[in-house]
Amino acid sequence: MLDFFGTIGGAIMTPLYYAVSFVLVGFHRALSTFMDPAGGLTWVLSIVGLTLVIRTALIPLFVKQIKSSRNMQLIQPKVRELQKKYGHDREKLAQETMKLYKDSGTNPFASCLPILLQMPIFLALFRMLDQAARKEKAHGFLDEGLAKQFGQASLFDRIPVSGTFLNADGQVGIMVVAAILVLGMTATTFLTQRQLMSKNMPADALSGPYAQQQKMLLYVLPVVFAVGGVAFPIGVLVYWTVSNLWTMCQQFYVIRNNPAPGTPAAEAKEQRDRAKAEKKGLKTPAQLEEERIAAEAEAKRAEQSQTRVQPQRQTKAQRTKSKKKR
Repeated sequence: MLDFFGTIGGAIMTPLYYAVSFVLVGFHRALSTFMDPAGGLTWVLSIVGLTLVIRTALIPLFVKQIKSSRNMQLIQPKVRELQKKYGHDREKLAQETMKLYKDSGTNPFASCLPILLQMPIFLALFRMLDQAARKEKAHGFLDEGLAKQFGQASLFDRIPVSGTFLNADGQVGIMVVAAILVLGMTATTFLTQRQLMSKNMPADALSGPYAQQQKMLLYVLPVVFAVGGVAFPIGVLVYWTVSNLWTMCQQFYVIRNNPAPGTPAAEAKEQRDRAKAEKKGLKTPAQLEEERIAAEAEAKRAEQSQTRVQPQRQTKAQRTKSKKKR
């Protein structure tokens, strides 16, 4: 039975080994033209290159994640209305909530896609590095010679790329570098989640179930990475830390330039747009819209105040009296 599952696992991981090793070895060969092929820095920079390629490939999913997160925030008032209306009927509540998600084009699981898709790649890199260090085992395009080189590569001639905090054998240098990378990975995970909550969530979405879920992730994910990170090789910690930094920068750009309506980021963008428009003597789209609404309201008030007074009809006696006066 174990052999069966091992065969299935190998069949699933083999394509990932080839994909990950193809990019990793490609960067290594390019860097080896002017760097030491066996040097730890060469392999670390190859891992950084692998990270950048993977994150670039995941940009469409990241955009989908941002849109889904934004929609989830904006529909929270409607979700709360459904909870008040159908709180007594869980089945009806689930049906109406899913209908709301469908009508608004929201996928509640889209926010997890980038991290879920990275996990198999993360695992493939972990096993490639771990097995290269322990058994000098080759995977994919990482042949035996490169696997041996990869497993024995060291930074500063004393800190192996395959070293971990737990298995440092008392070597302070390995423990210090691993601890710094674990802290960096944990801090960037926390700051990325906090950036999303503090800048790109409207005030009325901060008290709903979605906000509670985000708050839980804000504190749980860093703890998970901190606890698990002490067993990760330094090369794998480099991958995840660089990936988190990419996410922070990418998310900062999206939030700054395309924030969700009614959020602090949207207010900040409107202020920047107003300042730029004032320098150029122009008006922002928001200002033009405000003026249009104000003009329509003023026109409506003027129309109401200028209602015509219909002349009263005179009786026959009044008309006769008026003629005599003339």
